[in-house]
Formats: sequence, C-alpha cells, structure tokens
Amino acid sequence: MTNIGIIGAGRIGKVHCESITRYVKGAAVTVMAEPFLTEESERAIKELGVPKIVKDYKEILADKSVDAVLICSSTDTHAAISLEAIKAGKHVFCEKPVDHSIDKIMQVKKALEGSGVKYQVGFNRRFDHNFAAVRKGVEDGRIGRLNLLKICSRDPAAPPVSYIKVSGGIFLDMTIHDFDMVRYISGDEVESVYAVGGVLVDEEIGKAGDIDTAIITLRLKSGALAVIDNCRRSVYGYDQRAEAFGEKGQIAISNDTASNAVVSDASGVTAEKPLLFFLERYMQAYVSEVSQFIDCIVNDKPVPVGIDDGLQAVVIGLAAAKSLKEGREVKLSEISM
Repeated sequence: MTNIGIIGAGRIGKVHCESITRYVKGAAVTVMAEPFLTEESERAIKELGVPKIVKDYKEILADKSVDAVLICSSTDTHAAISLEAIKAGKHVFCEKPVDHSIDKIMQVKKALEGSGVKYQVGFNRRFDHNFAAVRKGVEDGRIGRLNLLKICSRDPAAPPVSYIKVSGGIFLDMTIHDFDMVRYISGDEVESVYAVGGVLVDEEIGKAGDIDTAIITLRLKSGALAVIDNCRRSVYGYDQRAEAFGEKGQIAISNDTASNAVVSDASGVTAEKPLLFFLERYMQAYVSEVSQFIDCIVNDKPVPVGIDDGLQAVVIGLAAAKSLKEGREVKLSEISM
C-alpha cells in the first residue's frame, strides 16, 4: 500500500482525496494538510476516511510513513513545496502549473536529477478517454500526416475576480491545459505562437489585467498548425472539443453529456447539454492519472507527465502572453530558459 499525504484541502485537493479513497487501488490517503482549515472542510475530509489532518504541510514531509505527496495548494507554493518534498525523499504529484516562473521550474528540475523521486505534473486531460482516443488515432497514423489541430475549451462561467488576480492570466491558468493537449495529441513541439484576445465576458476581468476570450494559433515544428479558442463563459455547459485533421481524414471528439438521448417532436430536435463543470467531466481522468502515478512508484516506471511537460506548457503560455502584448507571432526560442 502506498501512503499518500495531500497538501492543500481546497477544491482540487478534495477531488483527489475522493478519487483515491473511492477508486484508486493500492493507495491510501493517510494525512491531509490545510493551513486554513474550516469546520466544513474538516468534516468533509473526515467523511472520506482520512485519519489525520494537520495545518502545517511540513509534518507530512517529516512523516516517514508517507511515501508520496500530492501538492494541491496555491500555485505560488508549488515549486517551493516541490523542492522540500524532493529533499525529503517523497515522490511528488504536483498540480499544474509547477510555477509561473521558468527559473523556479528549472530549480525543481535540477533537484530531481539523481534524486530517485518520481515527479508527475497534473495535466489530467491526458488521461481523459476522448482526448486519448484522438492521440491514439494520430499516433497510429489513421489520418496520415497531421495538418491542422483544433481545440475548443470554454468554461461554464468565469471564476471570481479575486482568483483572476492571482491566476497568472488566462494563458497560464486555463489555456495551459490546451497547450499541453497540442503537444500530447500531435506528438510534436510548438515552434511559435500568435495570440489575440479580448474582454467580452466581464469587464472586471479586464480591470484586473487579464482577458476572458482568446484565440491562439500555434505553428508546430513539423509544419502543422494548431488553433485554440477559449472563453470564460459558455452558458450551455463545459465545452471541450477537439479535431485532428490530416492528409487521410480527421478525428473529432465532442462533449460528454449526461446521456446521449435525443428527443425529436413537433417543437424540434433537442439533446442533453454538455456536463456542467470540470469535476463532472474529468473525474475518470483524475482517477486514471493518480492510478498511473502510483503504478510508476510501485513498479519503478517513468511518469507519463514529467517536469519537462510542465515546463513546456508554461513556456508556451509565456510566449502567448508576449504575443498578445506585442501583437505579433512569438517564437518559443525568444522565451528565456
């Protein structure tokens, strides 16, 4: 049994706790750390059967019975806690992004060298059944040479402006998943980025220095092109679609819905809305990513999403932000590593 400590009992920490407790075999959450613990959070954690709750995560790192930690705290703490966990000899699953700073990510990468620590970054969409099917189709050559990759990612509603102010911006918070999907599905690397965007959902987001709607065009090293469209508001639900188009055809995925029932009557033809939020849409992916992390620890395998994957997504995000600011195509080589 692999004993896990979860650092951070916010929304994503609770999701991982629930998925491990209920669905992940060979692992147990033995302790959670949350400095701002409320009665409600404590009750929810205890209901999931976690035997120990602490306020200081350093207690988890000092606990010799804990084999691995899941870092689910605020983004600005990810790199620092990663370094401490590596030094303590704990295997690490770190939610994205590792940091907004390339320098800090590189510090984590250097600390991992020769450490024997497994370090996985939480890009959960790689473990989603739909996106995995597109990746496999491209990888198996079903569509021949990839020409175009289109990704649509729209949230049901914008997060609070208080979150926007500390999120690092849409490209490092929201689009970062899509940047990773471009690399994952294509099996290729991004060469350059051109981004345009606007404030079309909430003017307070603009006042906070961010945008809420964007289109990003990416040029891949193979010559293929990718297009991502993002919006912080999708009134019909969580909109997550993709299409890979190549010389022999295309592979497309649509949204998951509560059912595939279609009602046809005199008033028209109607179907279910997409699932409302990412917790519904990606619960299976959260289970799969941690299951594979545990398997890598137990059987000494390389992790499926490593520190370099975490680094590249941030580099693309920084290039997109630079492109938006300067109104031009930006090569990734312009971003200092």
